[in-house]
Amino acid sequence: MSAFVEKLHQMPESNPAHLIAYAGIALLVAWRLYSRFRRLVGRQTMNPTRAWITVAVFPILLAALLSTSIARPMSAAALVAGAGIGFALGLYGLRVTRFEAGPEGFFYTPNAHLGIALSMLLVGRLGYRLAQAYFLGASGPAPPSEFARSPLTLVLIGTLAAYYVTYAVGLIRWRSRTDA
Repeated sequence: MSAFVEKLHQMPESNPAHLIAYAGIALLVAWRLYSRFRRLVGRQTMNPTRAWITVAVFPILLAALLSTSIARPMSAAALVAGAGIGFALGLYGLRVTRFEAGPEGFFYTPNAHLGIALSMLLVGRLGYRLAQAYFLGASGPAPPSEFARSPLTLVLIGTLAAYYVTYAVGLIRWRSRTDA
C-alpha cells in the first residue's frame, strides 16, 4: 500500500483536460453499466435480431483475438480457457433462466446472480485498467495491443464472449422450439 501512496506523491500535477477526459469516460462507462445491469437482472423481451447479432459478432471477435495471440501460447491458452468457462456458464445460465411465451410475446428472465457476477468481473477489470492508465500514465500509457496481450484480460473476454454466444444460441433455440 505504501508503494501506491509513493506513486501518488511522485505523480506530476494532473492536466485538467486529462481529468475531464477521465471523468467523461467514467460517466459513459457508468451509464452503460447501469443499462447493462438493468437488462441482465430483469424480465426481457426476446429479441431474435439481437441474439443473431451476438452469434455473428462475438465468434469473429474471439477468432480475431485468437489469431493475434496465437504467437503467445499463454495468451492463446487464456483466451481458450476463458471461452470454455463462458460456454459452461452459458449452459448454466440457460438452465436457470425463466422462459415465458404468451399472447403478449416471448420473454425470459436471466439469473440475476450470474448476470451481476459477470458484470462485476467486467467492471472490476475496466476499473483496474482505468486506474492503471491514470496512475501509471506519467510513465507512458501502454499501447492498446498490450491490453489484449494480458492473459487475465483474455480470460475475461473469452468468458464473456462465449457466455453471450452460448446464451444467445440457447435463446434462439428456445424461440424456434416455442414457435413450432
